[in-house]
Amino acid sequence: MPDVNATRRIPPLPSLNQGRLADVTADLREANLEFARRHPGDPPGRQPVHTVYGGAQLFGADAAAKIGGVARRAMEEYLPTPQSLGEMLGIAGHPALDAVHARVRDKLVREAVEDFRIDFEDGYGNRPDDEEDHHAVVVGEELARGMKEGSLPPFIGMRVKPLNEELRLRSMRTLDVVLTTVVERAGALPDHFVVTIPKVTTAEQVSYTAEVLRQIEKTLGLAQGSLRFEVMVETPQIILDHEGRSLLPRLVELAEGRLAGAHFGTYDYTASLNITAAHQRMGHVANDFAKHVIQVTLAGTGVWLSDGSTSVLPVPVHRAEPGVALDAARQAENRAAMQQAWRLHYHDVLHSLEGGFYQGWDLHPAQLVTRYAALYLFFLDGIDAAGARLKNFVEKAAQATLVGNVFDDAATGQGLLNFFLRGINSGAVTEAEALRMTGLTDDDFRGRSFTRIMSARTGAGVAAAH
Repeated sequence: MPDVNATRRIPPLPSLNQGRLADVTADLREANLEFARRHPGDPPGRQPVHTVYGGAQLFGADAAAKIGGVARRAMEEYLPTPQSLGEMLGIAGHPALDAVHARVRDKLVREAVEDFRIDFEDGYGNRPDDEEDHHAVVVGEELARGMKEGSLPPFIGMRVKPLNEELRLRSMRTLDVVLTTVVERAGALPDHFVVTIPKVTTAEQVSYTAEVLRQIEKTLGLAQGSLRFEVMVETPQIILDHEGRSLLPRLVELAEGRLAGAHFGTYDYTASLNITAAHQRMGHVANDFAKHVIQVTLAGTGVWLSDGSTSVLPVPVHRAEPGVALDAARQAENRAAMQQAWRLHYHDVLHSLEGGFYQGWDLHPAQLVTRYAALYLFFLDGIDAAGARLKNFVEKAAQATLVGNVFDDAATGQGLLNFFLRGINSGAVTEAEALRMTGLTDDDFRGRSFTRIMSARTGAGVAAAH
């Protein structure tokens, strides 16, 4: 971290003897530098807004295209207009409905799937070794084909089995076979490839993963540190261990820069607390507690956070026979089933966003409709006020300001900037709209630092601490 004071002309402190403060000054500087090392802030680049999970036995290079097609057909059948979207989600008359409907439809055509996880765990099950070996080879081949054809989503990876003693060797063999196959076929891995480690219960599982990935990199000739992984937070032991401490901060250290994300597992976590299936929902207070711990312990570390999934899926209860239309009663039952599932998912996504989780799982293609609808409404609802606050704050050179009845101090600036950055990355807001609302420049947004923006405007020359 640069020495901010070294870049500023601050007169000597009249009542303090700097020589006598030398020891504590050195201690403070060391502590500040260590804090900055542990808390580098958000990594560059966009965070995907969701992760779609699909069984490895079904994966193909065209998986993202197929998922997008199913999502578009569901929207065309049940939500062809902004008004139908409003009625389905219980938000009829919302002023942003036209914009949201158009942007969701565009997103499903342009990039329906942002992140896909090829699942060798719950979505795959336990199979004979030769069958899993076969699927691992096929997955590697299909990844290579997708790289060649340009059909993979921008983020992709695989979830292996847990690293307990029963499944550890099977888990790592599958990982090895997939990675070896894709590198042999394509000469590299897909961009933004990540390995998901489920049901983490001990710190040693993370250090083991880091060492396995290090060896695979060396064997396959991959760049050191190129293989990254994410942990699934779905056991109580990772939230608080037997000594009453959270394991999460220690995992960041043991991962040695390889920990890309922490994904919350709603249903495994609640089940492990003896919460019955009827009450295992995203908004349960037990889940909110766990997610607060995740946020507190990983804040500023550069580890992306993701919420879990909604298990009630938007699937019609009746299917028409070829050439035979459903009667009115069955069509109404289908619509009611879709509405129940879509509304639940919509409110779950909003709950995550309001809680500061900007990524979550999707288990069915039709959930992409409500994923993006909730996401876009969340940003568009707050964009005008956020734009006015950020613009006023910048114009006042980061002095405390009052817009309406909302008070902003310096800590608010980065939060307002992050709101626009996430809105742009998600597709809810265009960069042109953000520039118009805030008065910022392209370079301001690319720099991702409110401190740098203020430094450029005030001429203070204060280096950004992050």
